[in-house]
Amino acid sequence: MSELVKKAQLLQAVSSEMAVKTTEQKNEALRLIAKELLAQSTFIIEENEKDISKGRENGLNESLIDRLALSQQRISEMADALNQLTELNDPIGDVIDEWSRPNELQINQVRVPLGVIGMIYEARPNVTVDATSLCLKTGNAVLLRGSSSASYSNQALVQVIHDALKKSSLPYEAVQLLHDTSRETASEMFKLNEYLDVLIPRGGAGLIQTVVINASVPVLETGVGNCHIYLDETAKKDMGISIAVNAKTQRPSVCNAAETILVHEQWAQEHLGDLIVALQEKNVQIRACKRANELVDGLHEAVEADWSTEFLDYIVALKVVSNVSEAITHINEYGTKHSEAIISETDVNIADFFQRVDAAALYHNASTRFTDGFEFGFGAEIGISTQKLHARGPMGLTALTSAKYIVRGTGQIK
Repeated sequence: MSELVKKAQLLQAVSSEMAVKTTEQKNEALRLIAKELLAQSTFIIEENEKDISKGRENGLNESLIDRLALSQQRISEMADALNQLTELNDPIGDVIDEWSRPNELQINQVRVPLGVIGMIYEARPNVTVDATSLCLKTGNAVLLRGSSSASYSNQALVQVIHDALKKSSLPYEAVQLLHDTSRETASEMFKLNEYLDVLIPRGGAGLIQTVVINASVPVLETGVGNCHIYLDETAKKDMGISIAVNAKTQRPSVCNAAETILVHEQWAQEHLGDLIVALQEKNVQIRACKRANELVDGLHEAVEADWSTEFLDYIVALKVVSNVSEAITHINEYGTKHSEAIISETDVNIADFFQRVDAAALYHNASTRFTDGFEFGFGAEIGISTQKLHARGPMGLTALTSAKYIVRGTGQIK
């Protein structure tokens, strides 16, 4: 029996036990994991260094190394997120709706766990903890399949999680990590309908599309982030530059970083040079349209592919547009329905942007970097959904639940 099937069977066996754990039992387990992460942070960082060294030997760029790296601060942030999660409402058992029928049947719709969740993700080992914590809080069991580039880190984190769960009333077997990261095993996982209730891919466009196209297990699709900042004619200069620079450079390797800046032609006439200087001070390479190149010398000229590229690096595409309508048309053509922002003081343009742009999260006068489960108050996130079924945007606790109907009668027959 393969490692995959063995662990999937084990998860299925414990999922019914997980479904009936109390909120306090689950919160206690999360607090223990947080405590254990801090206690074993040196061990985790040492194992993470092995992945970083291997990544550099294999030619990973610094953007990908950043996604891979764990530090004392990042481990502390993971622990903080776990503790914050204990303070959030446990959705399991919540009554979504209730009503009575003319025949006096009483019907309640209540939240229940999804069951066994398969996580397929790349590079970022923090996903190991994020996915585990959200699944445990919602009474789900989880099968983790990370990438080979983070194998040492993921194994260390799951070992720490198991050490913590063994001190709790939750079965430690509810969290399983696949050591086999081969494509063959991944392909087998896509078809494991007998044991898995849902798959959640989290990573680059290639991984996500591979799962969506090939899986027979239902997929909760997370999306790539070709995000835009639109600086409208009335955007305040300092605010606009600050937001654009933050959205691009605060952490360029993540999906909510801005990849394209759209600038109204009038704003560009007055302030484009200052925006360019601010970006270049952060070592951003700018790939600009013809109109922008006419206003500012020395920029790389953009090609068609730049408008649809998720750079995940210190590179940004820049385009001068005539009005908000042109900006919206560009975003809807090239965007990935993730996060889009308008910087403006014109109410009619803001309303038009919010009404016509198709994305999971829309911002007015704020950075796209806030599309995040922690920033939204969810404690953590399992991913950011750009689809429209089941869940959209940062997926917190309720996204990992389903529902069932409880029908109470007094002897009614049909």
